[in-house]
Amino acid sequence: MGSRHISVLFGGKSLERDISVRTGHRVIRALTARGYTVTPIDVDANLVRRLDELKPEGAFVAMHGKGGEDGTVQELLEILGIPYTGSGVLASIIAMDKVLTKYILAAKGIPTPAFHAFNDAAFRELGAKDSLEIIAGQLGLPLIVKPAAQGSALGVFLARQVSELPNAMVSALSFDRKVLLERYIQGRELAVSVLGTDAPRILPIVEAIPTIGHVFYDFDSRYTAGQTDFVAPAELEPRVAAEVERLVLETYRALGCRGFGRVDLIVDDTGQPWVLELNTIPGLTDTSTMPIAAQAAGMSFEDLVVEVMESAFA
Repeated sequence: MGSRHISVLFGGKSLERDISVRTGHRVIRALTARGYTVTPIDVDANLVRRLDELKPEGAFVAMHGKGGEDGTVQELLEILGIPYTGSGVLASIIAMDKVLTKYILAAKGIPTPAFHAFNDAAFRELGAKDSLEIIAGQLGLPLIVKPAAQGSALGVFLARQVSELPNAMVSALSFDRKVLLERYIQGRELAVSVLGTDAPRILPIVEAIPTIGHVFYDFDSRYTAGQTDFVAPAELEPRVAAEVERLVLETYRALGCRGFGRVDLIVDDTGQPWVLELNTIPGLTDTSTMPIAAQAAGMSFEDLVVEVMESAFA
């Protein structure tokens, strides 16, 4: 195990590059400490040539966002025949697209907040902006407006009035060509990490409690130390915790995930959990929830990274 030659892929050009660099460096240190031969690769246009020259036994994909989490680099690794961490091409494509994910959740009967979605052509060519008042009437206000394919809560806006929706849409469309409008559910924000493939297991549920000034668990509260309090395991009624875990595993399987992942949910004031999305390459920074969950389960960060790495060879 520890003697394997591993390439850690991080960086890239996505908007989440900085987070990926932080994840990548922590993973490199952990694998090196456990005796792996590690070649760091800050991903650029030379990736395929470098991997072909290095011929590593496996790749730890520590890339977040477009290019790294959407099936792109997974497809290249498949072509090169290099085992890699995390979900395969199809699951990566699905999970990266929040709209596609929500349609699958709805089809499987997994509770997810009511939503509508548009691509930029609907606004440019079909007058979709004239439907915003109708949507607000159907879904209720406030509404969450978010890009379909961005992680780390980038470009997410809480619109409290119909008049705020056009600007929120323009903002979201600057991050992605497709936008999701989702019913805002106020409640407790949970992050639930999963390890494994054939018999996936859930790590302790983490509740993220943003400090004053953050309405929800946004980019700043995710990645700025001291802006969020974490409770792990979350203090939930046993019936609520059991339902959360059931829905997490159902979501993980419905999207075809493997290796590891994280499901984000909201639990409303009635105790009903609502699945928001699934992240196929969870952040592993010092403020990320998966390492916090692992620690609560009695796992060191190195234990976590090694288990994820070895799952690539299973």
